[in-house]
Amino acid sequence: MERGSNYRLLKIKDVLFNETDDFHELGIEEISGKLRLLFGEEVVFDNRTLKRDLETLDDMDFEIVQNKGRFGKILYSHQSRLFETYQLRLIIDAILSARFITTNEKKKLIKKVKHLTSKHIAKTLPEPILFSQSANIDYELVKLNIDCVHRAISEKKVLHFRYGKFNVDKEFEFNRNGDTYYVEPYALIWQNDYYYLIGRFQETNEIRHYRLDRIRNIAVSDKEFVKEDDFRLQEYVNQSFHMFAGEEIRIKIRFHIDLVNVVLDRFGQEVDIKQMDAEHFVLTTKAKLSDGLINWILTWGNQAKVLSPDYLVDQVKEKIQQMNAVYESER
Repeated sequence: MERGSNYRLLKIKDVLFNETDDFHELGIEEISGKLRLLFGEEVVFDNRTLKRDLETLDDMDFEIVQNKGRFGKILYSHQSRLFETYQLRLIIDAILSARFITTNEKKKLIKKVKHLTSKHIAKTLPEPILFSQSANIDYELVKLNIDCVHRAISEKKVLHFRYGKFNVDKEFEFNRNGDTYYVEPYALIWQNDYYYLIGRFQETNEIRHYRLDRIRNIAVSDKEFVKEDDFRLQEYVNQSFHMFAGEEIRIKIRFHIDLVNVVLDRFGQEVDIKQMDAEHFVLTTKAKLSDGLINWILTWGNQAKVLSPDYLVDQVKEKIQQMNAVYESER
């Protein structure tokens, strides 16, 4: 097939991909008109040739749907997409909600995502105007860190970097006097609006996580490592991000009925909850005993009361007394 025919096939494919979908179709004359805008108005396309081109594209697994319109007119469309519309929406919403991505980068990413569907569906997808970037995050730094961590994980090579955080004067300070961290990278996750590296800190042989926006001077070493077989990513994430680290105990907490969805969001749909009276229900579950758990319970004020075990009740009471003492001492 000569070059002209190849080029025409590609352009017909582009027209159908961009201009048609489940709800938008084109007749052969409309396809011819779209092509003339690309090739020039003086170019004439034979309808029989275009129909053969459409058959060729269909044979090449670029699926073309034919329907009959008014007065028996044959209409053509390409409806198969790599992503469904709801999946594109999920991708775009994730981009929009990422606080570390700049508005300019969001625009670029969303523009590319919209090229994955027809122009009609693309118009229905949101523009990057709903969320703003977090003030303290250096996006260019995070981008480089993501690439570096991703490569180290895929190549199973040790990372080295410095790590720190901002002080009260908003100055970045390094931990461990600026010493270098040597970490075997196990996973890169996005949690609570931030990217985290999860890996084994070689100095103590502990599994730890590090926020990427707090990593500096990162580099992939030549030293390879073997990932521990007993590492369970989901278990680590559940304990370190969703729940709290510490000894596992069985707890009973009385909550106000308004907090049903809060409890289900935290502990999952399968958790044991039973209505106590018209205004309260009781949660019975296993949880990790820690300051994080106590602070989470106190978040709900008088809408949550620990029923058991007794030592957790005592710890919550002690924390309340400490909070009260802070205000009493200022009088």
